[in-house]
Amino acid sequence: MPLKQLLKTFEKDLEVSTDLDALYLKYLGRQGILTKELKSLKEKSIEEKRKLSPKLNKLKKEFDQKIKNKQNLINNTSNIDLTIPASPINTGMLHPTTQVIREMNKFFRYYGFSIAEGPEIETYEYNFGKLNLPKDHPATDLQDTLYIKGGKLLRTHTSSVEARVLTNYMPPIRVAFSGKCYRNETSTSTNTPFFHHYQGVAVDKGITIQHLMGILEEFHKFLFGNDVELRFRYKYYPEVSPGLGVDMKCTFCTGKGCSVCKHRGWIEVLGSGMIHYNTLKMCGIDPEEYTGFAFGVGLDRIVMQRFGINDIRKLYNGGMVYK
Repeated sequence: MPLKQLLKTFEKDLEVSTDLDALYLKYLGRQGILTKELKSLKEKSIEEKRKLSPKLNKLKKEFDQKIKNKQNLINNTSNIDLTIPASPINTGMLHPTTQVIREMNKFFRYYGFSIAEGPEIETYEYNFGKLNLPKDHPATDLQDTLYIKGGKLLRTHTSSVEARVLTNYMPPIRVAFSGKCYRNETSTSTNTPFFHHYQGVAVDKGITIQHLMGILEEFHKFLFGNDVELRFRYKYYPEVSPGLGVDMKCTFCTGKGCSVCKHRGWIEVLGSGMIHYNTLKMCGIDPEEYTGFAFGVGLDRIVMQRFGINDIRKLYNGGMVYK
């Protein structure tokens, strides 16, 4: 029998065998298959003996060692208590949004930010009042905000946590936080009534808009690499002045225009700016002494860009595909 075939047959028998003594006799006993191959060398020529003898002897040692290894394995496993529960097996993975939140927390902790959280059911004061939004502002209308009984509402942004932080703590302040937000919107490929925000705020003496732009540039490089392209443009937000809208070049079409970026080549990912004089004052911080910046990231859009997800609803709909 060719040696390769002999080895293959032995390994197959070893795998299914429950009687190792019988297996030993079959291959290595006096009348064993390998033993007969060794005895047959007497009838071979000197050249054949020189060629086959080392290989057969090596194979004999290999068979013997493999049988001993399996016997040791059987002896060791016989001492296992089969009534002990097995170690849990990890299945699945973290949701893409959770993964990005943890990465962002890691980045901002490195730059000295603490991580905070706040309630999803908010008061009008923290969701709007302390953020310099007048009572007649369109964002406070029922068409945008979901009001509930008792004069409360579902927070429309994580800026409510910013208002709580600025009210309850004195500068220097450097805090980041994420959370769920709710608005009365029609579900589309880029907007849903339920979404995530990630917000950061810093207040201290001498903070300028350059600090804001710098941290935002470093943050996007951290998530998307050094080749990421951003553009800053003036935008009005009641709680900041001046306000900056930040767009990132669409990673789906590399700026050429597609359905995800609404054929603009850019996707708006966050709003930001220097905290308004009135906001600081209403939260109990002296705006003559301190300045600060704030930014709010549309977290779901960041997740879409990071993982190549072209419809925001795919993040939360259990696998249903929209066209």
